[in-house]
Amino acid sequence: MTSTAAPAPPVGLPVWRRALQLLPTPTGTPFTFCYVLVLIATSLFVQHGDPDTVSTLLRSSSTDVAHLMDRPLLVLGASALWVAGDPLGPYAIAFFFTLTALERRIGGWRTAGVFLAGHVGATLATEIPVGVSVVAGHLPATSLHRLDYGISFGLMASIGALAGLFGPLLRATLLGFVSLMLLQDLLAFADPLTNWGHPLALLAGIACWPAVRRWARWRNGFALRDR
Repeated sequence: MTSTAAPAPPVGLPVWRRALQLLPTPTGTPFTFCYVLVLIATSLFVQHGDPDTVSTLLRSSSTDVAHLMDRPLLVLGASALWVAGDPLGPYAIAFFFTLTALERRIGGWRTAGVFLAGHVGATLATEIPVGVSVVAGHLPATSLHRLDYGISFGLMASIGALAGLFGPLLRATLLGFVSLMLLQDLLAFADPLTNWGHPLALLAGIACWPAVRRWARWRNGFALRDR
């Protein structure tokens, strides 16, 4: 009868290495790294560019019904190149860390797919009813034109997907905090279409759990426990 010694537990990463993994890098997280550079460039342009040119570009990037009917692919892509509001605000900061964490776990192309699923899905889910309501006479024709752009729908889907890779306590804490924030926005009713789009995008990310867990197992070479 032979016996083998139990394998030694893996040595933990140094603190500085763990901190570095929170940041996007050209080699470790190329999708997030390049995307952040694009958002920095467009945010600087919004702040320092000619106001008339900035206004024209933002309006031409808007995913309102009129633009979606005229050039859907262009505006769906262009609208995700801008940060709505403060470029150093909570959505931008959450984007930075969320996409970095998700890409390290499932890879760049898959992270882009999750982001696009939320961005495109929530946009269509909120704008198509507007178009139908205008045709039915329940809303004025002016509802076809509105300023709607930004990364928030894709971010919400990414948060929802990332939560599926966490343990039960951290997952519940993250989803509970985000859900409370979204509920407050819905109660404020300041921007109904966007406010409804956020929980829809979050649900799109949650729907990706089976896929992101499978991708994480494949990428990291070990099975995630069923939770």
